[in-house]
Amino acid sequence: MRYIYSQESLTIPEGVKVHIKTRQVTVEGPRGKLTKDLGHLAVAFSHPEKNIINIELHHGSRKNVATLRTVRSLINNMIIGVTKGFKYKMRYVYAHFPINVNLSKQDDTGLYEVEIRNFLGEKIVRKVIMQTGVDVEVSKTTKDELQLFGNSLEAVSQSAADIQQICRVRNKDIRKFLDGLYVSERGNIVEDA
Repeated sequence: MRYIYSQESLTIPEGVKVHIKTRQVTVEGPRGKLTKDLGHLAVAFSHPEKNIINIELHHGSRKNVATLRTVRSLINNMIIGVTKGFKYKMRYVYAHFPINVNLSKQDDTGLYEVEIRNFLGEKIVRKVIMQTGVDVEVSKTTKDELQLFGNSLEAVSQSAADIQQICRVRNKDIRKFLDGLYVSERGNIVEDA
């Protein structure tokens, strides 16, 4: 079945600028600027009022209409990113061999690199390069905790997923060997007062 006209609307908060041209979405806020290319999605944008954006679709199937909410969520995540930012906390889990994590910043690219040693007592050194715009630090208050910060939810969550996936246990019973680095908490850098 075709839906003749479908629409989602999004309210822009104060202090945030959203600029859309040829489905290139740019969001600017107090924490910085994020850009996303939505050229592969057949949606139209309109700007009926100063702080409202409408995402519209004509003659779409059920699958096409589902993209409207996705686009709204993507833009909303960008707005939250430039106002509050995103913070992920990861905990080291180990039963016997303590996991060693070292952080370094690459000189040529400026990206952070997480180096994981002694995972399950293995000699192999695991290295994960963070996405662009993601900062990492070892928690000063909590033992065995890593914190990832950034404005882009996609970059921060993908970096956390890369760290978690490089520490998968292979060829052992994963019900018994629960070692690894896992996301323990998700939140915003700027906490609501």
